[in-house]
Amino acid sequence: MRVFIAVEISNSEILNKIQTFQNELKINAKPTRIDQVHFTLQFLGEIGEEKCEQVKNILKKIEFSQFELSLQCVGVFPDLRNPRVVWIGCDKIGAEKLSTIAKEIEKNLAMLGFEKGKKFKPHLTVFRIKNKVDDISSKMNSISEAEFGVQIISKIKLKRSILSPKGPEYSDLLEVNGNEK
Repeated sequence: MRVFIAVEISNSEILNKIQTFQNELKINAKPTRIDQVHFTLQFLGEIGEEKCEQVKNILKKIEFSQFELSLQCVGVFPDLRNPRVVWIGCDKIGAEKLSTIAKEIEKNLAMLGFEKGKKFKPHLTVFRIKNKVDDISSKMNSISEAEFGVQIISKIKLKRSILSPKGPEYSDLLEVNGNEK
C-alpha cells in the first residue's frame, strides 16, 4: 500500500479561503481537492502490511504538544519560470514546530530502513501544474503575502493513498493526538 504521514487542515474558514484562492487564481493547473489539503511530514511510498504495523507502532510513540500554525504566503516549486506546484506556507514558528515533528518521525522511521527524504519544507500543495504555463510571476507577486488563518495542529495521521484516473483517494490508517497545552 502507498502511505504517507500528514498533518491535515480541518478549520473550515481556512479551507473556504483556500478554495476561494483556488477559484480566483486563473491558471492552467489542477487544484488539490479541498478535503485533501495537508502538510506531508514524510512520504513512505509502497509498503506491506507488516511494515505498516511497524510504522504505526513507532508513530504511536511520537509525542508533541498542540500548537497554532498561521497559514500565510503563497509560492511555487521549483521556480516562477517553470512552476510545477503552487503552495501555501506558514509562519516561522509553526514551520519550526512542524519541522521538529517531521525530523522526529524521520529519525524514528530510519530504524525500519526508511531513507532520509529531501529536506522538509512545510507547505500545502494547492495546485499541481502538468503542462507548461504562461509566466505567472505577476499573479503570484500580487498574492504572495496572502493570509488564510490559524489552524490548531493537534494530530498527525498515517494515510493511505490509492491512485486513480480521477486523482488520489486518501484514507486514515492511524491518528496520533498531540498533548494539550
